[in-house]
Amino acid sequence: MKIFTGREIRNVAVVGHGGAGKTSLVSAMLFDAGLTPRLGRVDDGTTVTDYDEDEIERKNSLHTSLAHLEWKGIKINLLDTPGTGPFIHDARAALRVADLALFLVDAVDGVQVQTESVWALADDLELPRMIVISKVDRERSNAQAAMASLKEAFGRVPLPLQLPMGSEREFTGVVDVLTRKAYSFSADGSGKMTEEPVPDHMQAEVDAAREALTELVAENSDELMEKFFAEGTLSEEEMLGGVGIALRERKLAPVFFSSGILNIGVPPILDAIVTEAPSPIDAGEVAGRLGPNEDSPEIKRPIADDQPYSAFVFKTLADPFAGRITLFKVCSGVIKSDMPVFNATRNAQERLGPTHIVQGKTLEKIAELHSGDIGAVTKLRETFTNDTFADKTHPIFYPPVKYPTPAIAFAVEPKSRGDEDKLSIAIHKLLEEDLALRFDRDPQTKDFLLSGTGQSHIEVVVNRLKKRYGVEVTLKLPKVPYRETIRKRVESHGRHKKQTGGRGQFGDATCVFEPLPRGGGYEWVDKIFGGVIPQNLRPAVEKGIVEAAHTGPLAGYPVVDFRVELIDGSVHPVDSDELSFKLAGRKSFRQAMEQANPVLLEPVMNVEVVTPQDFAGDIMGDLNSRRGRIQGMDSRGKQQVIKGKVPLAELLTYQSTLNSITGARASYTMGFDHYDEVPALIAQKIIAEAKAEGRIKADEE
Repeated sequence: MKIFTGREIRNVAVVGHGGAGKTSLVSAMLFDAGLTPRLGRVDDGTTVTDYDEDEIERKNSLHTSLAHLEWKGIKINLLDTPGTGPFIHDARAALRVADLALFLVDAVDGVQVQTESVWALADDLELPRMIVISKVDRERSNAQAAMASLKEAFGRVPLPLQLPMGSEREFTGVVDVLTRKAYSFSADGSGKMTEEPVPDHMQAEVDAAREALTELVAENSDELMEKFFAEGTLSEEEMLGGVGIALRERKLAPVFFSSGILNIGVPPILDAIVTEAPSPIDAGEVAGRLGPNEDSPEIKRPIADDQPYSAFVFKTLADPFAGRITLFKVCSGVIKSDMPVFNATRNAQERLGPTHIVQGKTLEKIAELHSGDIGAVTKLRETFTNDTFADKTHPIFYPPVKYPTPAIAFAVEPKSRGDEDKLSIAIHKLLEEDLALRFDRDPQTKDFLLSGTGQSHIEVVVNRLKKRYGVEVTLKLPKVPYRETIRKRVESHGRHKKQTGGRGQFGDATCVFEPLPRGGGYEWVDKIFGGVIPQNLRPAVEKGIVEAAHTGPLAGYPVVDFRVELIDGSVHPVDSDELSFKLAGRKSFRQAMEQANPVLLEPVMNVEVVTPQDFAGDIMGDLNSRRGRIQGMDSRGKQQVIKGKVPLAELLTYQSTLNSITGARASYTMGFDHYDEVPALIAQKIIAEAKAEGRIKADEE
């Protein structure tokens, strides 16, 4: 296996909205490089990078897959990323280790919501980018309209380096704006390219595109600007050099045109990646911190083979056969097979097995990986996603990739009791693989909650549990963690007296209960003076109240936001003990609840919806119908961000409604904000349901 050094490497994240043709383009690239015997197709499951059963079934990428090829002496590492909303988070890590973002934009639909989302991520990482307007062969494709949508979304940065020859079924090739040469492609999908003259009817269009490109290139160099003003044009060599500079400085995003399925326009894209895209070494330095915390001093390290080794783990795969597969980018130095490495993040020593490069689901052994390259190792015990390998004597910590907060949760139960232990093991393997997934137990409802970025995200996880690990589960909407509180200050007297022959039981306590502000929790105040209740028995009163507060009087939910003052009581010299006073505290609590005007509380969430502007009015109307309170609306590019506060009970099925309203073009996040009173009519239904379930009766007994 040939070993490449940093300047011979290009790391390219292939990104864009779902269905834009990313996987088809990657397949065509691999085919043209001679690595596959035929063009892989998404619709028949023969692509290299969509190899997972769920991906083949859904005909959509669900996680980032790696592939590589050699083109004109340069190794191109391709990171094929998902583009649908619930899985777009996986593109974050791919962009983090890429040196170029290759955006695909559908020639029919133009710029779509996830294109803009990923563009913003690339902005944050200051990544150079190229753009491919894909599927130009499709019916109703309109390359000019797609180009216009790019201009509208991203300003003057996108400029065509090519123009398409024909459209829909007549799409046969491309014209290179710089060289003024036309290239037509064989109709059999072989990728065979023939140079020919520019069609006469395209001459004016090519000239206009070249002039716009020349002006932008000249703006980025004083020397070129002077020549442009003096001569009115630039040479082909000057243009090529200027395009590379403008690309690296993110002043230009060159636009290409292609059809991955027909294998049209692919070799020129590979040529541009080789000649214009930056190598990892071009970045010069990589930024990290001296310690593991965010407040540690920042440091930078040259991206070079002669530096101490360091690498960033950007993804973990849970393979049922190979075990844990750790994907990493070498940031400095050289990583070799079987070498000992130090996991700086976890302060743990690891010994690598063989190092690999990744081709879809296939691992290919390689002796070493140089600075800037991407590789994999298997069966590490202490290493997970977002960890840093670093020479112990030259520490550096690379910041973790931040994943979105889960937007939806389901209660999950194994279908058979024997699967409980298997479920826990399998879930934790999937958690290693997907950092946008959460698995918790609600301490109040006792539900096991599986949380993710959307319903389809959870459905895929459930499928993997069954297919990979043989664990079948049932999904249910989670129970809303209601709570109860009081609205009135009351004094209550609890006396427990029992005589059954021999020593009896006696406890007597008087308490004052009063409400606290929302979120105030629970407070206990001992106001006993003297010895009406001995010091050693008073904590038992509190213990009885706290235990009783786990089950409220209305619907059996915990009682919160109240204060208790122990003000009086009495004791029997023989019959009083801790149990008696604990039971007295419980009775005092129950009596207080009858008088203190209890009320049901529900969790209210902060909700943020990101949507195309056309749907903003419908979404606000829907949120209002869910008892939501709109807090404001902001713009984020072409998207509208609607902020509001909505009861959790109204959001359990919100994802499907949002998809229905917007055609799955919007996304939302939510987080807990506060508890608020449940409206009386809704509270009556919740209380009736609790009685029907027998929860209150059982607790009272």
